[in-house]
Amino acid sequence: EPSLYPFSLGIRDSFMIAHSFHNNPRFGPAGTLHGATYTCDVEFLSKSLDPETNWVIDIGKASDMLSEVLKKYNLKNLDELFPKGVMTTTEFMAKQIHDDILLKKLQKECKEFNGCVRVKLWESHKAWGAYTGGQMNDIE
Repeated sequence: EPSLYPFSLGIRDSFMIAHSFHNNPRFGPAGTLHGATYTCDVEFLSKSLDPETNWVIDIGKASDMLSEVLKKYNLKNLDELFPKGVMTTTEFMAKQIHDDILLKKLQKECKEFNGCVRVKLWESHKAWGAYTGGQMNDIE
């Protein structure tokens, strides 16, 4: 809802993966092992700007966090990183990256951030999947 979070800061990075959809016929030719280069956009959304700095979040810290999170997946076979049979769709990966940013990084490195995070994962210039989490203070 744009009116809830009128301020945002966005950052972008990319990473390369291999994965399959475990020969599930619903995925057609993509059911077998294939590669993908994702573009990952992360938006930090806030109701207000920080009163001292007039920013949503420190762009340097945000960029460093995303880079660190994506190292876990870059040049890896997702079939080997997730339990057997998990369908590592673009939507699934958007939530994984969101959770990695929020739970493993943001709560430790940017405790002053007060908003929510949206991850948009681009498969190509034509297709993407996204996940938007809840308010930072609502998450334990």
